[in-house]
Amino acid sequence: MEPPESVPNAPPLVPGTLYLVATPIGNLEDITFRALRVLRGCDVVAAEDTRHSGRLLQHFGIQKPLVSCFRFNEARRGAELIERLKGGQIVALVSDAGTPGISDPGQRLVAAAREAGVRVEPVPGACALVAALTASGLPTEEFHFVGFLPHKSGQRARRLQELSALPGTLVLYESPFRIQRLVEELTLAMPEREVVLARELTKKFEEWLRGRPAELATRLAERPRKGEFVVLVAPAGEGNEVDLSLEMGRDQDPEGK
Repeated sequence: MEPPESVPNAPPLVPGTLYLVATPIGNLEDITFRALRVLRGCDVVAAEDTRHSGRLLQHFGIQKPLVSCFRFNEARRGAELIERLKGGQIVALVSDAGTPGISDPGQRLVAAAREAGVRVEPVPGACALVAALTASGLPTEEFHFVGFLPHKSGQRARRLQELSALPGTLVLYESPFRIQRLVEELTLAMPEREVVLARELTKKFEEWLRGRPAELATRLAERPRKGEFVVLVAPAGEGNEVDLSLEMGRDQDPEGK
């Protein structure tokens, strides 16, 4: 079913507002009616990668000016966007996938907008953190989101040691290039904790791996995986009965793509 052009009684977009628009993390069906309405009605889209977001807009038949707003130009571009907002324009901020500001550009722009007295409105939607946590089977009543660990080994080891003392489920993001390293580090820092690896969420080859860190390190060494990972670590004392099994949520991918 095609999404409606408008939803009955939907409030109009407010001039001079920065809209934080969540976009799909893989499956384009996860776009919301509200996100589409904001993207159609805004004056400009501020995107982490204009080429990537341009393809998303094209898919939904939306033509809007795009300006880049990424890690290395967020401060400078933020000043320009705030001037647009003060002039009454409607700005939609998007990242490459998921919710802007969650391990993606956006936080500095939002802070600057708030400081300048500019209206900020979230447009909730897909978020890898929430998707992985709710489907992991690990406790959700208390969790700590860490994002990406530092790159340097000493800093990573210290950070994991600090995190091991926290209650609740730990949630991290990791790239396919460092996932093997991370599970090996967890083998030293939290060897008895249950760990869940969620890969390629919402995509064709979505995959879930569960086990203790050493067991997961062995599996990853046997067959490396591509794609971004959400890493969830059970609280201390949880998950003692670990089922070392490969759980596939989509079609199995023999090449690990």
